Amino acid sequence: MPIEKEIKIAEIPKTPWRFFIYISRIHKKWALFAIVVVWVASTAGTLLSYFFKLIIDAVELDDYDSAMFWALLYPVAILLVQLTYRLSGYAGAYWTSHSNKSAMDILTAYLLKHSHGYFIDRFAGSITSKVRNVTSAFDETIPDFLWGHLTAMVTFLITFVIIARVDFKSSLVFIALIFVLIFINKKFAYKKSVLSKKNAEASSLLQGQVTDTFSNISTVRQYVMGEHEKGKLRHLTQNKFNTGMANWLYTEKMLLTNSIILFFFAFVMFWLLVDKWGQGLITTGDFVLVLALVSQITGTLLFIGRAFNATARTIGELKEGLDDIFIPYEIENISNALDLKVSEGRVDWKDVDFNFSGVKVFDNFNLEIPSRQRLGLVGSSGAGKSTFVSLILRQHEIKGGVIEIDGQDISKITQDSLREAIAVVPQEPSLFHRTIRENIAYSKPKASLDEVIAIAKLANAHEFIQKLPQGYDTLVGERGIKLSGGQKQRVAIARAMLKNAPILILDEATSALDSESEKEIQKALHTLMEGKTVIAIAHRLSTLREMDRIIVLEEGIIKEDGNHESLLNIDGLYANLWQHQAGGFINE
Repeated sequence: MPIEKEIKIAEIPKTPWRFFIYISRIHKKWALFAIVVVWVASTAGTLLSYFFKLIIDAVELDDYDSAMFWALLYPVAILLVQLTYRLSGYAGAYWTSHSNKSAMDILTAYLLKHSHGYFIDRFAGSITSKVRNVTSAFDETIPDFLWGHLTAMVTFLITFVIIARVDFKSSLVFIALIFVLIFINKKFAYKKSVLSKKNAEASSLLQGQVTDTFSNISTVRQYVMGEHEKGKLRHLTQNKFNTGMANWLYTEKMLLTNSIILFFFAFVMFWLLVDKWGQGLITTGDFVLVLALVSQITGTLLFIGRAFNATARTIGELKEGLDDIFIPYEIENISNALDLKVSEGRVDWKDVDFNFSGVKVFDNFNLEIPSRQRLGLVGSSGAGKSTFVSLILRQHEIKGGVIEIDGQDISKITQDSLREAIAVVPQEPSLFHRTIRENIAYSKPKASLDEVIAIAKLANAHEFIQKLPQGYDTLVGERGIKLSGGQKQRVAIARAMLKNAPILILDEATSALDSESEKEIQKALHTLMEGKTVIAIAHRLSTLREMDRIIVLEEGIIKEDGNHESLLNIDGLYANLWQHQAGGFINE
């Protein structure tokens, strides 16, 4: 069952600890099992020091049999304790791995529902880094809790009880030591979380910049901007260095403080014990027992601050990721939203208002696109053509008015059903680093190879695909880097053909093709457009000659509206654009 059906996204806590507990509760059986086993193992592990008392006391009494018995039983007890810890490792592994998977499922489910605007404002590498910070928090926090905090807590408790049985005053010194260390380190932990968050942010920025640079390596080389990019990266690596050093040195400051505190309290405790031993009030075995216990937990006491630091750092990274991933959605389905039902494919814009970054794009915009009409959009850059397409796909929320498909307000239907009804061939085709077959079949994952080949032939792509080393099983590289612009465009066209949606959007669909290829693709597009409502954006007006209707947009306003011939007769903006391109269109 998909994770989004199991878990209601709106109910997911957005703060680090609540999110951690929420995910852990999903796998509470493994969590409780791990906690119980670690508790037992920690208790038994601490009590191992009691063997020293038994062996020393037996030796002092010249009791050979007892000394031999306890001495030989000691390694057996060590083995049993280690086996218990291994069982706790088994339980902890399941708790951690299940939680990691659930966190990843929830994060990706949430991210996939963000609007188009969310992703264009962020580096893909930065988003990936934030997701990794959140999921890796479980890989670190659960082990830290089980074999760090929980083990320490049990060890401190058992140690206190044993010391109290030997010398009550020493046990009071010990418990005072614990409280002082916890109090001081909690004070340190707050600033540590702040420093960790800054370090995580610096890491995300660096990761995003590196990804952006290498994703556009061809452009970097073409414009000889290697030194420029290195300069930007050096600035970010310096920032990462500064935040990382501040984070590390703060930890060292905490360790130094803990060392001084531990020295003072240990000095007092051992003075009391030696004094009592000198008076004959405790045995040598008792004295060695306390020494063994304190020696056993010295590392834990010294690094209690590091444990707080590690948790604070992890929580800081977790918060940095959650704060950006779980921001409210810009666009959401209304409650009880219905699926879009397309019978004719009519599109209506009624009094639509839209601003982008504070700039008015559409103001009281009205347009009727009848069913199965092939509409061409023409206009200069910034005229509103791309925004027109984005609003039909509901990638942004309009400020006023309504856009309808077959009389259904697209703001009141599910976003998935809206986009299922629309096939898009973008100006810059987006291909996955997968095989050509997978990229074409992305619109219909269960399509057979024969279906894919048939569609590729219609899109004039089959011939070049056959010549590739692995044919349809050839990996195209990140963002299709192994293919030419025209080849990528033909794969994108084939993908849209296979989708066979009732509404088709062509956003400069033939812009990356040479004239001969465009002529072939035009034939395929004619087949693709049959029986569909088509919206085609093009700067090359030759691609729009056979549209039923062409509108000319300028600053979000329809300046001209008609077919190719009627707009030429008007001798207006369209005619002027046509004259500029008169020598470059495709002759039939």
